[in-house]
Amino acid sequence: MKTLHPAYRVTDLPASLGFYTTLGYEIVGSVDIGGGATLTMLKFPAEEIVSLELAHRPADGPVLLGTGFSHLPVQVDDLAATVAALSQAGLSPGPVERPGGPDGPQVAWLTDPDGYRIELVQWPPGHPDGITAADFA
Repeated sequence: MKTLHPAYRVTDLPASLGFYTTLGYEIVGSVDIGGGATLTMLKFPAEEIVSLELAHRPADGPVLLGTGFSHLPVQVDDLAATVAALSQAGLSPGPVERPGGPDGPQVAWLTDPDGYRIELVQWPPGHPDGITAADFA
């Protein structure tokens, strides 16, 4: 088994697509599921498969996040350059942080139109893509 993609319900599909395509996602395709509802599949250009689904169900009303969701991590190669480019493109990423100290990962946060938090992560040189058991040894 493996995890595939999270699906976010979004209130305003054009606003969400504008945000996520500015972040760097591309639209793979969408599916009309009836009643004005759609599922839009996204991925980053270097990915082979869908990595995010936007579910738009206008009849369900606006998205209410509650307290159960934390964030979606997105790996970047150069966090400072990514933050600068996203800021120039009109998004509002926060400052670069180093929660693991000077030799740990660098992170910055931004929020999509529905309030979902995105964690931009740059791993230190030589670190695998993502967290592994070695990070807890």
